[in-house]
Amino acid sequence: MKFSLENSQPTKAKADALILGIYSGESVKDVLHSLDAKVDKVFAEQVESHLQNEGFKGKLHQFVSTASFGHLQAPRLIVLGLGEKVTPKNIRKAAAGLFRKLNGADNNESSYSLNIRPAKLQASTGKKKKAAAEKSADTKYGEDEFLCALVEGWTLGSFNFDKYKTQGNGDDKKKKEKAPELKVSGLSLPAKDFAAAVKKGKTLGDSTNLARTLIAEPAFYMTPTRLAAEAKKVAKATGLTCTVMTEAQIEKLGMGALMGVARGADEPPRFIVLKYTAPKAKKQIAIVGKGITFDSGGLSLKTAVGMERMKYDMSGAAAVIGTMQVVGTLKPKVSVIGVIAATENMPSGKALHPGDVLQAMNGKTIEVNNTDAEGRLVLADALSYVCEEGVDEIIDLATLTGAIIHALGRVAAGVMGTSNELIKDLDKAAEEAGEKLWRLPLYEEFKPKLKSDIADLKNAGSGGE
Repeated sequence: MKFSLENSQPTKAKADALILGIYSGESVKDVLHSLDAKVDKVFAEQVESHLQNEGFKGKLHQFVSTASFGHLQAPRLIVLGLGEKVTPKNIRKAAAGLFRKLNGADNNESSYSLNIRPAKLQASTGKKKKAAAEKSADTKYGEDEFLCALVEGWTLGSFNFDKYKTQGNGDDKKKKEKAPELKVSGLSLPAKDFAAAVKKGKTLGDSTNLARTLIAEPAFYMTPTRLAAEAKKVAKATGLTCTVMTEAQIEKLGMGALMGVARGADEPPRFIVLKYTAPKAKKQIAIVGKGITFDSGGLSLKTAVGMERMKYDMSGAAAVIGTMQVVGTLKPKVSVIGVIAATENMPSGKALHPGDVLQAMNGKTIEVNNTDAEGRLVLADALSYVCEEGVDEIIDLATLTGAIIHALGRVAAGVMGTSNELIKDLDKAAEEAGEKLWRLPLYEEFKPKLKSDIADLKNAGSGGE
């Protein structure tokens, strides 16, 4: 996927289509004339009329296409709605949606010229009503952030996991291998800053798509061993250190909770550690991922419907690998350690029984009253491990319970924690990424629910609590 800086007038850009980003309330006629005063007025008015007939109002994700009839260098004009607010988040969403719409099987276009302005145009009062640039009301964003968001969105929109489909012909596959070039105009960034913003945006998009791919792979393929191999691949490509611990090494570390969950599976568990050490770092952050590559529920067996999508139970681990690819590529000023506890949760004659007692790495004993509450068990050992590393902040990522979906739907992710400051930072990061977090409580009154008669605690409340 190639991105380049377009120095010529957008109306004269050599591409298969010219894409104009239009904010709510803007006139495409005014935007065209602001880019090139020589654009045919009748053509501009016809485009404006066509957009009105199509109900185009510049809303986010609105998309209208028309032929340029020789009035532009590009044979096609695409008008893309960017929404009301001038923010990187809106541009990211618009770019992702646009790529999906353009990437149809019958579309053979190989290059686009996209004009994007991190500011609205406002028609000045007076008889001539010349279009004048109005500074964005939200000046905290720079042009590099808008470009980064554009590239990230375009890359995110390209994701399509279809490796197991047999439909289509060779031409379709060639098309996917050769993604269209995007030429960007409307920004005043120096070439060096342009390249840096493109690198960051592409890294963020590619790393998210990597996590998506790992999650989408079936469990027969994405085993703990394969997940470890993917982590090693990322480490080699980005200069991270990667340690993969085998079953014997996990046992030696005293990770009885992880080994207890792994007992029922034929696939051996893996404990994966990815490390990035920043020069003169004053902080070390740990991100910990639940890596249950398939969750049957164990002897507390799930229903067929409940088990159908349980290949996704390693999504936390995939997010850690994707994040560490970003860290290794962009090299932040803080040190980061990514840890994954990977295993299957399967029923067998060797499997964990309800009522068994496990001992975690930190010495705590856990009565298992539900083998389908296994995520917290493997995370107990992973969290104990990073605590011994002496990190300053810990963020764990997990598909821990379907109750979150009942509470928040599929709109927001639940977040729980003991640090108000860290949760505030995560909420801010989520907002900028176009995601939503909702804080859930960790009340002291919850602790008695996990009290066990025979061990230090139990892994689930009674009666669904």
